[in-house]
Amino acid sequence: MYQTQTAIGKMKRMFEDRLARALNLSRVSAPLFVQPHTGLNDDLSGRERPVEFTIKELGSKVQIVHSLAKWKRMALKRYGFEPGEGLYTDMNAIRREDEIDNTHSVYVDQWDWEQIISREERSLDYLHGVVKLIITAVCDTAEELQVEYPILDVALERNVKFVTAQELEDLYPDYTDKERENAITRVYKTVFISQIGGVLQSGKPHDGRAPDYDDWSLNGDILFWHDTLGCAMEISSMGIRVDAKTLDEQLKTSGCDYRRSMDYHKELLAGNLPLTIGGGIGQSRLSMLLLQKAHVGEVQVSVWDKDTVNGCAMHGVELL
Repeated sequence: MYQTQTAIGKMKRMFEDRLARALNLSRVSAPLFVQPHTGLNDDLSGRERPVEFTIKELGSKVQIVHSLAKWKRMALKRYGFEPGEGLYTDMNAIRREDEIDNTHSVYVDQWDWEQIISREERSLDYLHGVVKLIITAVCDTAEELQVEYPILDVALERNVKFVTAQELEDLYPDYTDKERENAITRVYKTVFISQIGGVLQSGKPHDGRAPDYDDWSLNGDILFWHDTLGCAMEISSMGIRVDAKTLDEQLKTSGCDYRRSMDYHKELLAGNLPLTIGGGIGQSRLSMLLLQKAHVGEVQVSVWDKDTVNGCAMHGVELL
């Protein structure tokens, strides 16, 4: 178990350095909680309830973050970053609505990153280019890690299959969203599903996305095939962020016009925030993938129900 802990630490340092070099990112500190009225917390698919508590001196509640998509954009402006520069940070969160299974825990740890881009770079070509850089960083890390630990034999596909959510639905019209992801990733091993959030021809989106951080036409998820579990594993949700125009449109579409009065949204609608691309890369997910683990509890310390604990013990899975 301790060798696993050591390998997790090495993997994180290896990948973090590669990610920072590839995207020209500088490390910063980040908040664990924010004030609700700022609009900085992300509600992800729009259904999640944040964990809240009261700070005595404030006399009001704060919320544990779900992610830092909005906070990072505000930080880039405050720190005076320029186009082509960006930041990254360790993001720790509690997502109380997540179902606990092999790849999900209510505790979330990820690298949150954000980079300033130009108006011309708000395109699928630029998005795809960044996706390739991240996948290269993952694959290079996997190879270096296997030099350190020859027992590992994970084989990742460097060539990525790009597919839109609508194209995926057209390919597998009778499948659920997750079944589609498994089907295409089983074939291509490394996949980027783009344009997530908008309603598809079936009348529903591929997956839920909040209307106020990603541009639904310029976002997506990176998936790798996880041989140990025999399924697709989402490593990153990312995208080019909304500008004033797309924020206005997506707030209307999703019935979230009330957010226009929040600090972050007012700044963005007024054109006072930089254009950016960003995302989150799951630390525990990447550890599972590269260390060939079958349960997220093998790479992070959390709390599990009795059935999970007993089931893992029965199959020789050691929970940290």
